Amino acid sequence: MTERKPPGVAFESWVDKQIRDAQGRGEFDRLPGAGKPLPDDTTYDELWWVKRKMSREGLSYLPPTLALRRQAEDALAAALAAPSERVVRAVIADINTKILDMMVKPPPGPPLGLKRYDVEEVVQAWRTRRAAAE
Repeated sequence: MTERKPPGVAFESWVDKQIRDAQGRGEFDRLPGAGKPLPDDTTYDELWWVKRKMSREGLSYLPPTLALRRQAEDALAAALAAPSERVVRAVIADINTKILDMMVKPPPGPPLGLKRYDVEEVVQAWRTRRAAAE
């Protein structure tokens, strides 16, 4: 704890002296964030602490429709790289079920903008890629 400001000393000069003394003692060395710029965000956000925590923990949040779009892209890539036709059909059937569920329910967030995959079309693309690889 710091000492009290002596009477007759200007507050600003007293604070400056306290800071100079602390710097001389090395109390500002190796502080977290040292040498990094201050955050540029000047707008107030009520959930700033949630966003900072999610960033620190490596988490992210996507609206359900955007998350499903990402899952659909990943599922198509997984189906095209699958080891067998049975796996291709299972992966596409699973993602098609999720897409249909999202199409039936009103989605929270942005529109889905997806349609179900044609299983036979994906299987044919899988066969073509497999034949080209062999």
